Amino acid sequence: MSDLPGIVITGASGRMGQMLIRTVSESDKARLVGAVERTGHDWVGKDLGEAMGGAPNGVIVTDDPLEAFSGAQAVIDFTAPAATREFAKIAAQARLTHVIGTTGMDEDDITALKPCARHAVIVRAGNMSLGVNLLTQLTKKVAAALDADWDIEVIEAHHNKKVDAPSGTALMLGEAAAEGRGISLDDNRESGRDGITGARKHGAIGFSAIRGGDIVGEHDVLFAGMGERIILRHVATDRAIFARGALKAALWGQDKRPGEYDMLDVLGL
Repeated sequence: MSDLPGIVITGASGRMGQMLIRTVSESDKARLVGAVERTGHDWVGKDLGEAMGGAPNGVIVTDDPLEAFSGAQAVIDFTAPAATREFAKIAAQARLTHVIGTTGMDEDDITALKPCARHAVIVRAGNMSLGVNLLTQLTKKVAAALDADWDIEVIEAHHNKKVDAPSGTALMLGEAAAEGRGISLDDNRESGRDGITGARKHGAIGFSAIRGGDIVGEHDVLFAGMGERIILRHVATDRAIFARGALKAALWGQDKRPGEYDMLDVLGL
């Protein structure tokens, strides 16, 4: 077992953190060797298994990522942009594979990862599932086939605890649509309509967000033409699909050269 890649999970107490912990713990291809939480969190210093309400597993939750990363081969990180930037620096020092599922990252955050990718494998994606990455490819192909008379709207729905909008997946789909159409998403994006907004800009890519209940994740890409519509859809019913994808990315990165990758690379799409 000791020759299996050791995985650290950051944001251990969160929804995705706990799902990732269970996924790695149950895997016969990796070992859970560390768990990181923010300074002052109740879990710090406790056995991870007990903190999650189960039996002890020998992994002590720490607020020192350098300590946790030193004995690992990969870190899976679904936290917040500022935390991810710091984790990326430490992962680069330790030469780890850094799998990033953090959403809400802006251009400055993404640019900050580039120096780290000179020393570490970074796999970053707005969504780790096979289905969503296939949807991304389909979105790009459909957008390339249709002209700007077809309005494109990305509609996403998530649980009521999600703090960012549009979702990282929605933005990934929007980027795919823009790439297929040969335009810049930043220059052709419409979000958050309210009140008297005026007519839709010709060729714009719109975003609509729904928040409610325990929705894991639903994404529709709507292509609306005159007299007809095309709808591409993905529905996630279990966030374990994201955890399994993230673990797959961590394992895939073990023999890769330092650099920036995404799930399309991992899945060979």
